[in-house]
Amino acid sequence: MTKTLTQKILERHLVSGEYEPGNEIGIRIDQTLTQDATGTMACLQFEAMGLDRVKTDSSVSFVDHNTIQIGFENADDHRYLQTVAARYGLDYSRAGNGICHQVHLERFGKPGTTLLGSDSHTPTGGGIGQIAIGAGGLDVALAMAGEPFFLTCPRVIRINLTGKLESWVSAKDVILKILEIFGTKGNVGCVFEYGGSGVETLTVPERATIANMGAECGVTTSIFPSDEETRKFLKAQAREGGWQELDADPGAECFKVIDIDLSELVPLTATPHSPCNISAVKELEGMDVNQVCVGSCTNSSYRDLMVVAKTLKGKKVHPNVSFVLAPGSKQVVDMLARNGALADLIETGVRLEENACGFCIGNSQSPQTGAVSLRTSNRNFLARSGTKSANVYLVSPETAAAAVITGKITDPRGLGMPYPEIAIPDEFIIDDSMILPPSDDPDSVEIYRGPNIGEPPSNDPLPETVTGVVTIKVEDNITTDHIIPAGSRMKYRSNVPRYSEFLFEVLDTGFYNRAREIRDSGMHNIIVGGLSYGQGSSREHAALCPMYMGVKAVLAKSFERIHTANLINFGIVPVTFRNEDDYDKIDQGDRLEIPDIREKISLGKTLVVKNATKGVEFEVDCDLSERAKDIVLAGGMLSLIKNKK
Repeated sequence: MTKTLTQKILERHLVSGEYEPGNEIGIRIDQTLTQDATGTMACLQFEAMGLDRVKTDSSVSFVDHNTIQIGFENADDHRYLQTVAARYGLDYSRAGNGICHQVHLERFGKPGTTLLGSDSHTPTGGGIGQIAIGAGGLDVALAMAGEPFFLTCPRVIRINLTGKLESWVSAKDVILKILEIFGTKGNVGCVFEYGGSGVETLTVPERATIANMGAECGVTTSIFPSDEETRKFLKAQAREGGWQELDADPGAECFKVIDIDLSELVPLTATPHSPCNISAVKELEGMDVNQVCVGSCTNSSYRDLMVVAKTLKGKKVHPNVSFVLAPGSKQVVDMLARNGALADLIETGVRLEENACGFCIGNSQSPQTGAVSLRTSNRNFLARSGTKSANVYLVSPETAAAAVITGKITDPRGLGMPYPEIAIPDEFIIDDSMILPPSDDPDSVEIYRGPNIGEPPSNDPLPETVTGVVTIKVEDNITTDHIIPAGSRMKYRSNVPRYSEFLFEVLDTGFYNRAREIRDSGMHNIIVGGLSYGQGSSREHAALCPMYMGVKAVLAKSFERIHTANLINFGIVPVTFRNEDDYDKIDQGDRLEIPDIREKISLGKTLVVKNATKGVEFEVDCDLSERAKDIVLAGGMLSLIKNKK
């Protein structure tokens, strides 16, 4: 029997269920990744389990999101994470060492293994043939405890790449083309598996860029073969011993197959305010640009920044443009510094940021009012940049560099200069001094807890009947950024009561006060959403904070994978409209009742929603596995664990 690469790796890691697309399976997790925005709560949850050490082959705690230290909160959380890592057996990548996905690819990722990360762009690891999946912090904490990770066995979409990219067209344009084809919704439960002769023309950093932004399509993960190019990358990182050759069997059956000829692609951009709003750069040429930001986990590798440095060498930043650069890792900066490229960029007039997520998550470099900002990052959701009126366009490093020179959106093919040839070094500079290993004497480590640290909030078991008010009704494509913001608000992520004050502030500043009044009155809060509710980030606070505010159910036309798992983990029932027209029978402020919800979920019976305000009722779906039922009925995973003790 021929097998896909996805099937080969997942079958080796199966601990529950059988490899049958659509069924729930549990897999063993070899590596975990957390970052400081999600890692504080994940570590608090791990501590609550009462274990002495993590049980994975490798777990790494990165500090790369909340690195802006205005106020004590972020610095306190970093110290907490450092002491937890030392005590419980995690490696700790200090602030300044780099962005988690870039550093993990360089120093930890291993072909053929499984990686679970509390960040939605964890699939970056697919660039080296790793099954790398983003998840909520609680799922990662459970994996650190040695528990399986449960997911729907995915359907494999084979993407055959042929040909070779033309000059000034890059890997970013490949994934933007894929976003144009697949969009950001309707891909739940799938994996993008890449193959074809075009794969061998792409370096590992280019593959990682493509795998990284597969997350925007909503797929479980993306994966490339592990081949000679992978071996060269690992050898340059002095990690060749972890290499193995991996690929799908010829003729392996897939759910869907599409072909992309790399030589036919052109420079593309994602226009505001979604990664799937794709246009050719040529169609937008001449639009004035106010800001250009290069970096993020998508495009901050050595190769990416060398392309920018060589394109800009001897030139100056256009006077109307603010040019920001955030390298992906300390290793990348070190390499650029030693070969002179960093000096060239400084001479150009770059604003050099820390090796961190920075502008991508909106906690620095917010553009001016009404700005046009070109960014090499992966998301351009409304207000994510920190400026709600700004228009963010996602572009390749090549297109970004062209705008730095011209001050306008410019097809880089029209610059009239030869395309930079970038030689990937045979050896990278290896300096892991900013990765701190765990303590050899863990019992001597005292966990530091600043005043911003709070215990994970608990939840009550699911009531017999949900009786509540529609606190907010939202439309299609609501992201976790809409639900709970990133940016400067993230410093409260270990303080759930405080962070909850910002729920839905991008859409409705009155949500928090309404939800508090409803909760304090003894009623439940209910959220109503459209298609693809919960896109984007893995941040579990988009479920944890609503749980704290008394939300018991979310009714939506459809949900995205990670957010569904997070809702279940915190005891919120994810309910889908059986008939999408019933969405129109509910308004904000309506009083709803879901009678006998506990019994019906337990027995797998159809749920009924009664709208007491409008005097109508309709059936809805709640498709949960037996495991998920137990979690929801208990009021969430932490409650279930406590009940079993």
